[in-house]
Amino acid sequence: MSIRIDRVVTRGGDSGQTSLGDGSRVSKHTARVGVIGSLDELNAAVGLLRAHVPDESPVSQTLMQIQHLLFDMGADICCPEATKKAERAARITEELLLWVEQETFALQERLAPLTSFVLPGGSIAAAWAHMVRTQVRRTERDFVTLMQEEEVNKKILKILNRLSDYFFVLARHFNDDGKKDILWKIK
Repeated sequence: MSIRIDRVVTRGGDSGQTSLGDGSRVSKHTARVGVIGSLDELNAAVGLLRAHVPDESPVSQTLMQIQHLLFDMGADICCPEATKKAERAARITEELLLWVEQETFALQERLAPLTSFVLPGGSIAAAWAHMVRTQVRRTERDFVTLMQEEEVNKKILKILNRLSDYFFVLARHFNDDGKKDILWKIK
C-alpha cells in the first residue's frame, strides 16, 4: 500500500473535528482521538530516545520497529472495528506481542536481579527510557477508557502493557552500561 500526502494544511480540523480512517468525522475530544494522540506523543518520545542510541545498535533497530508498531496501532485504532475490512483487521497480531516479550527477555537475561524498586534516572538514555515507559502507561490508560466505550482490538492493550515492561528493562540495560540504577531506599 502506498501513501501520498500532497499537503499538510487541510483546515479540516479547524472546527474541532477530525476524520477517522473510515471517513467518518468525530470530535477531537473523543476517547478514540485521545488514544491516537497519546500514541503520537509516545512515538515522538521513542524517537527522542532513539536519538540517544547509536544508529548501528540493535536497540536502535528495535526502537525503530516499535515506532512502526505504534504507527500500526494508530492506524488500527483510527478505523472503528465495525467498519474494518477483514484484511486490515489483522494489523496488530499475537506475533507482535510475542516479539515484544522476546525483546524484553533478551535484555533482561543480562541484568542482575533487582533488590529494590528503581527510581527513574541514571544515564540520559535510561532517563528517557523511563519517560517513554510512563508515556506508554498513559497511553494504556487512555486505551482502557476507549475500550470501555467502544469495541477495539484488545491485543493492543496487551502489547502496550508489554512495551511498558520493555522500556523499564531497557532503562536498566542503559544503566548497566556505565551508570547504575538508582534504587529506592526505604526510610
